[in-house]
Amino acid sequence: MSRLVIHQSFSSNGQSGFAEDVRAGLTATPKTLKPKYLYDALGSLLFEAICLLPEYYLTRAETEIFERRAAEIVAQLPAPITVVELGSGSSVKTRLLLEAILAHQSGLCYQPIDISETILEQSAKQLLEDYPGLRITAHAADYTRGVSSIARKDGEKVLALFLGSNIGNYNPDEARELLRQIRNALRPGDGLLLGADLKKSRETLEAAYNDALNLTAAFSRNLLLRINRELDADFDLKQFKHRAFFNEDQSRIEIHLVSLAQQKVHIRDPKSLGIVQVEFQSGETIHTENSYKYDLEMLAALAEATGFKPARTWFDSGRRFSCNFWLV
Repeated sequence: MSRLVIHQSFSSNGQSGFAEDVRAGLTATPKTLKPKYLYDALGSLLFEAICLLPEYYLTRAETEIFERRAAEIVAQLPAPITVVELGSGSSVKTRLLLEAILAHQSGLCYQPIDISETILEQSAKQLLEDYPGLRITAHAADYTRGVSSIARKDGEKVLALFLGSNIGNYNPDEARELLRQIRNALRPGDGLLLGADLKKSRETLEAAYNDALNLTAAFSRNLLLRINRELDADFDLKQFKHRAFFNEDQSRIEIHLVSLAQQKVHIRDPKSLGIVQVEFQSGETIHTENSYKYDLEMLAALAEATGFKPARTWFDSGRRFSCNFWLV
């Protein structure tokens, strides 16, 4: 049996779904685009580069927790364990947890779910080379489709991973709905490890999303490049500026693309075979992403509201980031 299987879970109308979301978002008031579309092949690579930036502390903080506490984390569930990861990306941090599990069981099935099939293929190849006891059953899908595909053998417990503070990309209602879906896909005795960024100074938060190399700006504008490429649009990327700021009332970083001039953009609509014209005023924005920041009380309330039982929390040395183990 092959050690690698990648299921392509997108439907055949994937491009029309993208086009429909783009049309709906850019003709709404205010204009918005869904953050999941940031992660095409180039966007995923740009995000991996962002994780290496000195300003972007989140990845280093979570990695520090795993380097120090991986054995404790995986010991929260009895062997044998299978691992499911939502939004796995390159799986660089995850390998620390996989190693800790493989120290106690001879084989492990890892089930990453990511919207980028390219990233799944690249990360799986490296993992399989490094860990002979590993099998990978991957799903190229968004979370809501992939989470229903969890597989397990008799007697296995599922450790679900939702890392990197990806939960912060969802508003409170969306976060509760997603966590309920995860909860419903799990069984009693399974566990969820949730990475969540913590509230801190405005200066530290805003610096993490406004790096000196402007990689985060390139990551944001790449979404316009994707629309140009896939929908024959004519966005002039030089006419849009990245803006990220902390909205204290909402406890979130907001990321916008700001139009630098009054302008018109044309987008092909494959459903109607027509052209959608979108008008921008100077200073008008496209809201592309949020990153909510939590405190422990908010996380406890989120667990209770979605059917989980908080069991353990680990912090990095600067207490900037939290990894939260919740039981079903």
